[in-house]
Amino acid sequence: MHEPDANEFAKMALAMFNESDTEHTLDRVVEYAQHATACDDAGLMLLHSRGRIETAVATHDRVYQADQLQVDLAEGPCIQAIWDRDVFITDDTASDERFPNWGPKVAELGLRSVLSIRLHTATATVGALNLYGHQPGTFDDDDLDVADIFGRHASVALASAREEEGLRQAIGARHLIGQAQGILMERYGLDHDRAFALLRRYSRDNNIKLRVVAQRVITNGKLSEEP
Repeated sequence: MHEPDANEFAKMALAMFNESDTEHTLDRVVEYAQHATACDDAGLMLLHSRGRIETAVATHDRVYQADQLQVDLAEGPCIQAIWDRDVFITDDTASDERFPNWGPKVAELGLRSVLSIRLHTATATVGALNLYGHQPGTFDDDDLDVADIFGRHASVALASAREEEGLRQAIGARHLIGQAQGILMERYGLDHDRAFALLRRYSRDNNIKLRVVAQRVITNGKLSEEP
C-alpha cells in the first residue's frame, strides 16, 4: 500500500470538491479510498431522511450485496459506524461474534475484513465509507489512520455536493444499473457479478457515466450497436 502524504491528501480533497456533479464526487471518493488504503473493494453508504440507508456507489456488486444485507438484517459494522462511532473494524467477518447473522453471509461473498468510517460534518452524518478486504486481518493501524483522515476530506466534499445537488440522482442510477444487469444476464448468460463488471468496464473504457451506460442497455437491450 502507498500511504499518501499531506500533499497528496490536499490534491485528493481539491479534486473531490471540483467534481462536476454528485455522481462523480461519489465515484472519486471510492476511487481515492482504494488508492489510499489496502482495501480490495470499497463502497459508500448514504444516510437519508428518516434514517434510510442506501449504498450509492461501490467497486463491485458483492459490496452492494454485503451492504444490503446489513440493511435487511439491521446488523453490521457499516451501520454501526454510522450510528455508534466514527470508525469500526471487523478483522474477520466469518468469526466476528458481534454480527452472527451478517458475518457468515458476507464471508461467503469473499469479504472477510471491513473498515467502516462514519462520514460526517459538525452538524450532520452523511453516511459511511466502507472498505472491504478479501482476507482476514487486511487492515492495520496505518490503514485506520489514513482512512480517518481521508474520511474527513470526503465528508466535507460529499456534504457540499449534497447541499448543491442532492443525492437522489445517484440512488436512481443504482436502480438503473440493477435493471441493466438483469438484461445483460438474460441476453449473454452472465451471472450477477459478471454483468456488473461488464457495465463498469464499458463505462471506464469509453469514459461514459455508469448511469448512462445502464440506460443504453435498458433502451437497446445491449451495450452498443455492435454485436
